[in-house]
Amino acid sequence: MISAKALEMIKHHESVRIKPYRCPAFLWTIGVGHVIDGNHTKLSVDARKSLPCPTEWNRTFTMSEVDAILSKDLERFERGVLQYCPSAGARQGWLDALVSFSFNVGLGALQRSTLRQKHNRGDYKGAADEFLKYTKANGIVLKGLVNRRNDERVIYLM
Repeated sequence: MISAKALEMIKHHESVRIKPYRCPAFLWTIGVGHVIDGNHTKLSVDARKSLPCPTEWNRTFTMSEVDAILSKDLERFERGVLQYCPSAGARQGWLDALVSFSFNVGLGALQRSTLRQKHNRGDYKGAADEFLKYTKANGIVLKGLVNRRNDERVIYLM
C-alpha cells in the first residue's frame, strides 16, 4: 500500500475536484482523475463532447467520497505495479514512485517502459533516471510533469 506522503503527492500533482468536470480528452471526471465512465474512452472525441454528465454523478462530492474513489482506483495501480515490478513492494519509495508514475501515465506505459526493465534488473539508479524521460504532453515539455517526475525520482531513491 502506498504511503500517506505518496497519496498527498498524487493529489497535489493531479489536483482534486469535488464536482464533475471534463478532462482534456473530454471525459467526465471526478475527484483525483477518476474517469466516471470508462466506456466513453472508446468513443471519438467529438462524440464525447456531446455526452452529458451521468445524472447520478452530477453533484458535489465530499472529500470522504473523493478519497474513497481514489483509494479504490489506487488499489488497481498497486496491484499492477506489483505484477510488473514484483520487487517494488520491498521498499516503500519504489512502490510509492511507481504507483504515482503509473497512475499518471497508465499501467500499459509502465509495462512497456525501460523504467520497468531497469528496475526489474536491479539497476535502480538507471530506473530512477528513466522517470525524467516522461515530461512531455503532445511533444511539449510541461513544467508540471517535470516537477512530478522529479518528485517521483526522489521518492524512488529514498
